[in-house]
Amino acid sequence: MVMHVPAEANGDERGALLAFIEEQRGGIRRALLGLTEEQARSLPSAGELSLGGLLKHVAEVEQSWIARARQEPPAIRRDESNWHETFRLVGEETVASQLAYWEQVAAETEKFIRSAPSLDDTFPLPPDPWFPPEGRVSLRWLCLHLIRETARHAGHADILRESLDGRTAFELVALEQAG
Repeated sequence: MVMHVPAEANGDERGALLAFIEEQRGGIRRALLGLTEEQARSLPSAGELSLGGLLKHVAEVEQSWIARARQEPPAIRRDESNWHETFRLVGEETVASQLAYWEQVAAETEKFIRSAPSLDDTFPLPPDPWFPPEGRVSLRWLCLHLIRETARHAGHADILRESLDGRTAFELVALEQAG
């Protein structure tokens, strides 16, 4: 569900981009309101997506992109051997632990983007086959990509939540505001 994002201060492009990222994070967090761990881990659709798994995935993706921009390795390396774990809670992982992790990642994202000299600064893309060879992207591109990635999965989260218990995004906003 799209929420109103307050207008940025005049000329605060970074603030606007970060506000839209946060708005989409909120959609995923709201989809988890009031669920048990079992519900968050369940697969209510024909696919392999769970709400807990989406939460974990978006936190990992955001962290990995900020690490790339810093030209550091991601906190969690994914390859063919563990890719299946990116969309599911495993071991001792819980919704609460993933929400706490994502909160730390979000704070790092905000700090990094706000402290960068320019949104025009670029960094190299990894040498993965789906990226152009020797490709580079700007920090502005990074913010737009995080908005797109998080929004895509916030939409998935809406569908999964409604499949679990019939609650729509409108009802979840009211639940969130009630407290």
